[in-house]
Amino acid sequence: MVAYAMFQNYFPYELRKPLKRYSHKIMNLFYPYIQITFHEYQGDRFERSKAFAAIERYLNANSSKQAKHLQANVVQDSQAIVLTMADNEEVIDEFQGIKIWWDSNHDVPDRQSISLYPREDASRYFTLTFHKNCRDKITNSYLKHVLDEGKAITVKERQRKLYTNNNSDSWHGYKQTKWSHVMFEHPASFDTIAMEPNKKEEIIKDLITFSEAKDYYAKIGKAWKRGYLLYGPPGTGKSTMVAAMANLLKYDIYDLELTTVKDNTELKRLLIDTSSKSIIVIEDIDCSLDLTGQREKKKEKTEDEKKEENDKDPVKAEMKKMEESNKNSQVTLSGLLNFIDGLWSACGGERIIVFTTNYVEKLDPALIRRGRMDKHIELSYCCFEAFKVLAKNYLDLKSHKLFARIDNLLEETKMTPADVAENLMPKSAEEDGEACLVKLIRALEEAKAKAEEEAKAKAEEQEKLKVEKEKEANGKEVIEINRVVKENGEE
Repeated sequence: MVAYAMFQNYFPYELRKPLKRYSHKIMNLFYPYIQITFHEYQGDRFERSKAFAAIERYLNANSSKQAKHLQANVVQDSQAIVLTMADNEEVIDEFQGIKIWWDSNHDVPDRQSISLYPREDASRYFTLTFHKNCRDKITNSYLKHVLDEGKAITVKERQRKLYTNNNSDSWHGYKQTKWSHVMFEHPASFDTIAMEPNKKEEIIKDLITFSEAKDYYAKIGKAWKRGYLLYGPPGTGKSTMVAAMANLLKYDIYDLELTTVKDNTELKRLLIDTSSKSIIVIEDIDCSLDLTGQREKKKEKTEDEKKEENDKDPVKAEMKKMEESNKNSQVTLSGLLNFIDGLWSACGGERIIVFTTNYVEKLDPALIRRGRMDKHIELSYCCFEAFKVLAKNYLDLKSHKLFARIDNLLEETKMTPADVAENLMPKSAEEDGEACLVKLIRALEEAKAKAEEEAKAKAEEQEKLKVEKEKEANGKEVIEINRVVKENGEE
C-alpha cells in the first residue's frame, strides 16, 4: 500500500499511464479470466438497472446454499423473507459445464463536505468472472439464461403494490424515493362489480387484449400504453373499477396526487420512476388542478403587513413561505398532455393511465380525446342487472319475489350502486335476505318520493319565475303606454 501511494504521488500521470497499460498486458498473459460488472444504477441514475434486478433475483435463488454471509430482506415485490448475498461474498455457478464466479460488492461515495441532506447510499454492483475461452457462450447464452430466470422468479414472487407520490423535498440520496408504497390487497374483481354483463365483458376483453398486444403495438409504431376515462356520479364504483382492473391484469397501481407535484419536470421524473405492468391513476382530475392555466387569486397582504409578520416570528414566516411554495403546483395542461402521450410516455411499457371524474363536462376536450383516453367508460346509477350482481354478492340470492318490485323502482329512481349495496348489507345476525330487500325497497320509495317533491318544487319555482317575468313585462308595457299617452296629450 505504501509503495502504491508513493507511485500515485510521485510518478507523473504521463509515466503512470503507459506503465499501467503495459502491466495490464503482462497480467493478461498469466490471468486468463474476463470480468463483467453490472451496476445497480447507471448513467443519470433515473431508474434502477433491470439487468441488476434480474441478476439479484437469480443469485438469491442460488446463493443461500453456498454463501457463508447472507442478508435477510423482505423484497419489495414479495412478502416472503428472502436471503441475499452479503457484500464481498462470492458464489459459484455452473452452466453447460462452465464454472462461473459471481461477486457482490459496493462503493461508498466519498463525501467530504457537510450537507443537510441524507448521506447517499452505497453504489452496489455484481461482478461476473469466467475463463476467456468461454466468452461467446457466456455473453450469448449464459447471460440470457440468467436474465430470463431472474425475471421468471420476479413474476413468481411478485406481490403487487399501491404507490403514492412523495413530496419532492424527500427526493434526496442516491436512490431517490419518489414513490412510497404499501402492499395492494384490495379484494375487488369483475365478478363482484355491479355492472351490466355485456358492458363488463367488453371491458375485460379490452384489458386482456391490451396486455397481450406487445408485438402489435410495436408493429403499428405506438407506445404500449392505453388510457381509460372513468366518469359518473359519486358512489358509482370508479375506484373499485381501478382495483378490479389491477387484480385482473396483476398490475401495480400508482396513485398520482397532482397537487403535490411542483411542475412539469417533476411530473416527468415521476413517470420515469414507474414500472411496467402498472396502472397510473389520477382520481377526480377535475378537482386536482386548474389545468386551464388560471390560478385562484388570493388577497395579498401589503408589504408593511408582511414585514411586521416576519419581524414577529421569522422562523414561522419562513416555514409558511415554504408551505405556500409547495402548495402552488405549476403543472400545466401541456405538461399533463405530454405526460400522457408525449415522447417520455414511451419510456417503459405495458402501462394503463386512468382518469376518474364526477363531471366529465368540466374537462378540457384535449385531455380526454381519443388517442389519449382511448376508452371512455360511464359508470352510472344502479340498473336491475347491476342489482342482481349485488344481491348475489351480499345476500347470495339469485331470484326472489321482491325482485320485480325492485326492478320497477330502479327504472323510476336514481340510486348509486354504493347506496344499493349499503341497503343490502345485513346490519345484524337477525336480518335475512328478505328483510334486506324490504329495506332497499323502502329506501328506493323514499328516494322516489324525495325526487318527486324536488321536481315539483322546481316546477313551482320555475312557474313562479315565469309569472314574475310576465308581470315585469306587463308592467313595463303599461309604463310605456302611459308614457306614449302622456306625450300625445301634451302635443
